[in-house]
Amino acid sequence: MGNEIKHFTDLNAWKRNHELVLMIYKATEKFPKDEKYGMISQLKRASSSITANITEGWGRYHFADKNRFYYQARGSSTEVQSFIILASDLNYIDADNYKQLKIKSFEGFKLINGLNLLIL
Repeated sequence: MGNEIKHFTDLNAWKRNHELVLMIYKATEKFPKDEKYGMISQLKRASSSITANITEGWGRYHFADKNRFYYQARGSSTEVQSFIILASDLNYIDADNYKQLKIKSFEGFKLINGLNLLIL
């Protein structure tokens, strides 16, 4: 019974994506200042939207409601992946940071997919 999920923070999908949010916030500190209202803002919003939607889905009673929010989390996850690629292409992040963010975002995406399967 040690794996019992009592709170959204017990979900591996939430944990892994929360780690991604923290990594995004740290990485964007090094972005050019003129990206403050551009890519920095978009990356922060999209990454925090992943965990916010997982949280909101967890709090919903009906399966269809849960699923809708988990699908939105998936969409935000792929948005973040796209911005990570762009940040790398523009040399806002180095190759090592890109690799770490990419791996974490892919892991988080896969775990969100597992949430969708749990409620079917």
